[in-house]
Amino acid sequence: MRRVRQLLPRTFQGRLTLGFVGVVLLTLLLVSGLAINRLDDYFSAQEQQNLTTRTAAVANIVRVFLERAAGTRPVVGPNNTLDPQAALLLADEDFLQPLADRIAQADIRIRVGQTTIDSTGAATVVPAPGGDVAATLQAPPLRGQARELIGRTDRFTVSSSPLFPWGLEVTLSNPYTFRASTIADLTVVVGLVAFVALIVALAVASLIARRFTTPLRRLTEASRVIAEGDLTARVPANLASAGSSEIAALSRQFNAMAAQLEESVEIIRRDRDRSREFLADVSHELRTPIAALRTFNELLREQAGDDPVARAEFLESSSQQLERLDWLAQNLLEISKLDSGLVLLDLRPDDLRTAVESAVEQAEAAARRRGVELSLRLPSRPVRIRHDPQRIGQVISNLVGNALKFTPRGGSVTVELEPYRDGARIRVSDTGVGIDASELPRIFERFYRGSRANEARSSGSGLGLAIVRSIVDMHHGRITVESRLGQGSTFTVYLPHDPRRDEELAPPADPTTPATSDPAMPGPGPAAESAAEPAAAERAAPGAPIR
Repeated sequence: MRRVRQLLPRTFQGRLTLGFVGVVLLTLLLVSGLAINRLDDYFSAQEQQNLTTRTAAVANIVRVFLERAAGTRPVVGPNNTLDPQAALLLADEDFLQPLADRIAQADIRIRVGQTTIDSTGAATVVPAPGGDVAATLQAPPLRGQARELIGRTDRFTVSSSPLFPWGLEVTLSNPYTFRASTIADLTVVVGLVAFVALIVALAVASLIARRFTTPLRRLTEASRVIAEGDLTARVPANLASAGSSEIAALSRQFNAMAAQLEESVEIIRRDRDRSREFLADVSHELRTPIAALRTFNELLREQAGDDPVARAEFLESSSQQLERLDWLAQNLLEISKLDSGLVLLDLRPDDLRTAVESAVEQAEAAARRRGVELSLRLPSRPVRIRHDPQRIGQVISNLVGNALKFTPRGGSVTVELEPYRDGARIRVSDTGVGIDASELPRIFERFYRGSRANEARSSGSGLGLAIVRSIVDMHHGRITVESRLGQGSTFTVYLPHDPRRDEELAPPADPTTPATSDPAMPGPGPAAESAAEPAAAERAAPGAPIR
């Protein structure tokens, strides 16, 4: 068996071809053998029937010539004696040889005599003296004829004379037949047909095996390329549909798996890059207050520590830097929780007006200190949607805090809540400095503060809008921003009726005039309209864990 295995092809295509050809060859052998065997039996029966016809013809000829030779005398007389003229006729070779060569086409033996009935009821011929003669076939065979070792004996009872009935027995043996040549010709034809069928089977098997194995080879090559690090390798679509439905499905699933793997690796790479950038930004943000505290500490240790006014000023500045560090640490912890999925929403079917009103009330004191008018517009009817009141309040607080920070004294900030489709829409508008259109694509990025530094921008952590975006995403909502230079900004939050249904609310197409804006708002963001269109950025919600 080991040697047999070594002789077999090692490729799947070779084994599939060999197996298919082997099955066809076995089928041809069985069918050919059965067909030839059945044909041989058929021709044998035909030859026996031919011998029966020949024995009857020989018997009729002998009977006619014997009766003609005997004339009015009985051919076989009493005591089983043969008529002398009949005996002379049987002994004449010129009479028997033509019978053997032309009529019987076989060796013949003729027995003439009285008939008797044996114990089994069969008639037998007892040859009279001189009534048992034979002749050997001497004529040459025709084309395709051959002697065959078969024979037949038939007995005939002749009643030409009621007083002296007699019998005739004719035996033919080793006749000329066409059976052997016919079987040989059929064997050759069947062999040729089988050979042609085998060649066709080999070609068809090779094509079918290639059709099956080519996608498998492509899958193997693509797998090897992916294993080497090239995640863009795919099985061609036209090749995937060339094989069977199962192989086509396997190819499509392989391509889907490769695409998902490439996407996952790309996401991991982007997350790694973002993590590096995040760490770099955190390091940069922490370095500023730490450097300031170190400077204040060194100054207080020197002569400035003896001056009460300078000492009070440095201590006040140190307190502000410590508050900034505390605020930065809190925001970093919050954004890390949101990104890692550790924060689960506590969704409740409550009135959204309560969360919005509470957040605005908390910001009223800061608005009075800054000299900014803060107004709230609420619908008269409850706006009941599933939401996390604490997180939505955090969204409103961050947006209102940003609006107050970037609105000069005497300006106004407006918070408006209204039903929208099956959900709700919250607008936070201000009359502040606005945002430049070129900076809109980045306003939701972490630690991004714009290109023009000012006191308000430097006092923030740069994480407020990143937190807002994450919370809105967790609610499966959307957030957009529109801004005009020197005229303020409007942040709009769209919330679905039930985040558990994976609803997404598309922002309305509010026609506005083109505008440019000043770099102002802190925070991160995904996309923005061009300067030739309303300056707006929009973030679609991918979803988040919900409790």
